[in-house]
Amino acid sequence: MREDLLSEFRARFGAGGPAYAASAPGRVNLIGEHTDYNGGYVLPMALNRRTTIIFRPRRDATVCLYSREFGEAVTFAADRPVREEHPFWANYPRGVAAILAQEGFLLRGLDGVIASDVPIGGGLSSSAALELAAAMAFCTAGGFEVEKMRLVCLCQRAENEFVGMRCGIMDQFIAVFGQDGHAVFLDCQTMAHEAVPLDHNRARVVVCNTGVKHELAASAYNERRATCEAALARIRRHWPHVHSFRDLTQQQLAQAQDWLDETMRRRARHVVSENERVLRAVAALKMGDLREFGRLMNASHESLRNDYEVSCDELDLMVELAREAPGTLGARLTGAGFGGCTVNLVLAEAVLAFCALVSERYRQRTGIVPAVHVVEAGGGAEVVRLE
Repeated sequence: MREDLLSEFRARFGAGGPAYAASAPGRVNLIGEHTDYNGGYVLPMALNRRTTIIFRPRRDATVCLYSREFGEAVTFAADRPVREEHPFWANYPRGVAAILAQEGFLLRGLDGVIASDVPIGGGLSSSAALELAAAMAFCTAGGFEVEKMRLVCLCQRAENEFVGMRCGIMDQFIAVFGQDGHAVFLDCQTMAHEAVPLDHNRARVVVCNTGVKHELAASAYNERRATCEAALARIRRHWPHVHSFRDLTQQQLAQAQDWLDETMRRRARHVVSENERVLRAVAALKMGDLREFGRLMNASHESLRNDYEVSCDELDLMVELAREAPGTLGARLTGAGFGGCTVNLVLAEAVLAFCALVSERYRQRTGIVPAVHVVEAGGGAEVVRLE
């Protein structure tokens, strides 16, 4: 893709000084959903699918970007970007520029062409991939460096404060710290992390895109975060020592149920139980117990559907079809929910049959031909000089 994109860049912006490629991966979260913004545990892996920006620094502060996927171009001032409703995708690089400028970095403009093979709107964090690719481009164009963890936090702020999506830290983190052949176990409260090897010879990770994304996804995401914050505040009135849901066991949460309304109880129960599932899943992966890992994935989906209520008919159908396919160890929704993708752990020898079976049966039931991707764990964000 890089050579093809470079040719398009030259055709659009002409010859000149050196060009660079800034890229960052999408991600799939194996287990640990809606726990990151609750200070909990997650186990994502960076994908071998990336968003790439071919760019050349300018002498002024003007940013000119063209998106191949959307067929749209935008121009804005790097040092004073303004949020716009259309095209919405441009708010991600605008937001990154805005936060960098707020932090005192002297930004230079750039000309760039953006392309991505991360599915957009599928719950695979195409937004964080674009944010980190843009951040790497702005750093290179401006001639400054930002420490990795600080860059993660600044890009999260761009999505929270500028775009308006109150995401946790996971997506930006894995876009920077992803490792080839490994998932990354992350404690979202302390930022402690550990690479966990994935044995692709025994089982493969398969992502199935339902082909739908319901409009309420963003508002419902923010609503669930607010409900969790309210539930935690009620618990802390009685137990001030509790800093986040990761400080509670399911037994302790049961003791606190009278302090919460029914919706709060269900949301909190998901977060507490999901944290426990992540810890058990990491232990299972280290022991090579893939069947236990898959069982925990299945339990995660049930909790997301029943307690957190972020699934939908299409996701439930895709999970059902996956579990019926021979060789499937586990299946669950991944990402914010309300459409998007499922993540599946499938025995290596059964992958081809799995992809064909699930794709055809989903088409028969919905009329939608789903995109099904066998993915591997890739590395984090980077910039390379091309010419």
